[in-house]
Amino acid sequence: MEQPKITVYGAPWCPDCRQSKQFLGEQRVPYNWVDIDEDEDGRKRVQELNDGKQIIPTIIFEDVSILVEPSNAELAAKLGISPKAKREYYDLVIVGSGPAGLTTALYAAREGIETLVIEKGGIGGQAGTTERIDNYPGFVDGIGGAELADQMRAHAERFEVEILPVQTVTSIETMGDHKLIKTESGDKYCSAAVLLAPGTQYRRLGVPGEEDLIGAGIHFCATCDGPFYRDREVVVVGGGNSGIEEGLFLTKFATKVTVLEFKDRLGAIQILREKAEKHPKMEIRLNVAVQEFRGDGHLESIVIQDRATGENEELFPAAAFIFIGLDPNTAFVKDVVETDKWGFITTSGTMETSLEGVFAAGDARGGSTKQVASAVGEGATAALMIRNYLEKQQGNRGYKGD
Repeated sequence: MEQPKITVYGAPWCPDCRQSKQFLGEQRVPYNWVDIDEDEDGRKRVQELNDGKQIIPTIIFEDVSILVEPSNAELAAKLGISPKAKREYYDLVIVGSGPAGLTTALYAAREGIETLVIEKGGIGGQAGTTERIDNYPGFVDGIGGAELADQMRAHAERFEVEILPVQTVTSIETMGDHKLIKTESGDKYCSAAVLLAPGTQYRRLGVPGEEDLIGAGIHFCATCDGPFYRDREVVVVGGGNSGIEEGLFLTKFATKVTVLEFKDRLGAIQILREKAEKHPKMEIRLNVAVQEFRGDGHLESIVIQDRATGENEELFPAAAFIFIGLDPNTAFVKDVVETDKWGFITTSGTMETSLEGVFAAGDARGGSTKQVASAVGEGATAALMIRNYLEKQQGNRGYKGD
């Protein structure tokens, strides 16, 4: 296997280091991680590169160039990721590049609809950071999430879909019959239609210590951070499908994976429950609640409570991976389109939101099943509904099916 050509020098307690690691992980850029708290040579190297100062993160690239405390924009520029789209007007702008967004883009572009996809994180959404997808039809032996995302992207780009990564959409406004999409960088794009497919993010526990230790022993992506805990014990919080799937993946590295489930039974499907219960490296603990995360700069222990007895216990894992549900990434449109009480976007039978010309698909849509296969189906449906909308609004401009 080819070794990473980027080295990140940093420390678990450093928020800028966590930001850079997250960015590289989302973009699926492999890198070597050197913890200068544990690596004396690494600490000396950082000081040599910074005139005796210990500044982190310090990142060394294949061409021996260096970035110190870079912003995501600086990292994007270094990696050749364009910060701006080629044009200011498109027939369709899609927010989000998960399976729903990329499928809509593919279907739309095949019919001559000029399409721009804007993605704030990594192409492929959460599917792109999933270790393995075993229930997507046509892949008998399963397929890696990153590989599937790469193929979806290539398929869309084959039909000249333009993809703008590492850009956050901050607002959508109505401008006559068109929509004005603004990004965090200050750029504006106009379109006749919009698809909202921003996906979801992992829910947090909200207990003491959690916020301070995210990225420093508390993680939400086993694929991204699991390899850092080789030959150590870890905890997974949450016994649903995601928690058990990621817990099974973590057994590739950890000596032991303890699953903490709030309820008195696992919520995962039967086949996953059976795998977890039989796995020699996994322990299932039911009816327990996380009370607190403790640590000075890095996770040191977790306080849990037995919900039946009320007794507290302290665990000492190397890391905790949290999988307790999803929250939609819809804050930027909460005042623009209708959402349900959980923040998921409500749609009509045509996938259209409460704002004419704005559609929604995928995990952030209310009623979605949060599965890759259904997200693809929703994306295809949305594309057909958007085509119909454009034909009605703009007349027949060549948007014809095969």
